[in-house]
Amino acid sequence: MSNNEQQATEEEQKPKTLIEAALEILNTEDPFEKARLGDSFANQWLKGDFFINPYDDSTVDLPVPNRPARLTNVKLVSPSLMPKLGRAGSLQSRQAIVHSLVHTESCAIDLSWTGQSSSRLTTSLEPDCSCSKPVHDGSKDKLDIIARFGKQENMPREFFTDFVKVAQDEGRHFTLLEARLKELGSYYGALPAHDGLWDSAMETSEDLLARLAIEHCVHEDPARGLDVLPTTISRFRNGGDKETADLLETVVYPEEITHCAAGLKWFKYLCARARNPESGITTEEDEEEVIQKFHETVRKHFRGPLKPPFNEKARKAAGFGPQWYEPLAVKEFTQEELPKTLFEMVMFNDCDAVFVSVMKTEADCTKLERMS
Repeated sequence: MSNNEQQATEEEQKPKTLIEAALEILNTEDPFEKARLGDSFANQWLKGDFFINPYDDSTVDLPVPNRPARLTNVKLVSPSLMPKLGRAGSLQSRQAIVHSLVHTESCAIDLSWTGQSSSRLTTSLEPDCSCSKPVHDGSKDKLDIIARFGKQENMPREFFTDFVKVAQDEGRHFTLLEARLKELGSYYGALPAHDGLWDSAMETSEDLLARLAIEHCVHEDPARGLDVLPTTISRFRNGGDKETADLLETVVYPEEITHCAAGLKWFKYLCARARNPESGITTEEDEEEVIQKFHETVRKHFRGPLKPPFNEKARKAAGFGPQWYEPLAVKEFTQEELPKTLFEMVMFNDCDAVFVSVMKTEADCTKLERMS
């Protein structure tokens, strides 16, 4: 084969759309190659010099893997079987924490690009409500939804651009943290890891609102990371590891704020477009209803209350006021679950949560008055 023929073949094999590029990344086992490809494809998309469209008619029925290709050198165990990471006071603890972060970023690469690659879920957006209702289109249940949602719901190009940037960031985080792990005398795969992040994503694989709320605004990466990263950074500094602390503080932490902001931005967009399909813009009058929808979505798809303390400064930078998350730190109870007497409230050992729930109705207020 001549050089010209080889170049022509290589050009023909290159992905022509963003979804094809995402599928190539998902079907790549090596996480380092995933990160490299992701950076290359992201640059091409952002510069506009290769990909013209996120998808075309030829990508409608492309098979999307239930789980991305991965190397087998990382042993996956149940989250309950994961060893304690420690507090970064010893080299072993620092290695364990950075290994955990590397694995999280590896999963985040797949999640970001899987979102780009699987946009074939149809949703019914009712004009009189601020929610999207998933409707099966016959495709596999265990697929993600951002790009699949993109064509069916005619998501704007900016939507894809935002999450291409997120995917590119995650790849960079993986590469930098893995390099730091080697400097600490370890490597990715030296310790076990868990697949909780991916499993959580599968639970929201048929609802874009749920995916944006849970994975981008609640879960460990990135929203919960905003709450715990400052403590992690302090522990590395106190343990004498300035290099890891600086990497987390100057690169990972600020970029995770933008990832959380992207999730919130498009959650608001979908809610607003459901009410006004022409604009997709949230007004101040709509804000309370959107927040209520956020609370409903999180309570449906996330087990248990959110865990304080919250990083109010970082969450505010991402667009979250306390009205978005503080009510979710209190467990809600059904009428059957509510304690009926003061003794039951004390025995329940969660008086604050019960009090908030009980005070929701006038009848329950009367009960409290009688008890006092």
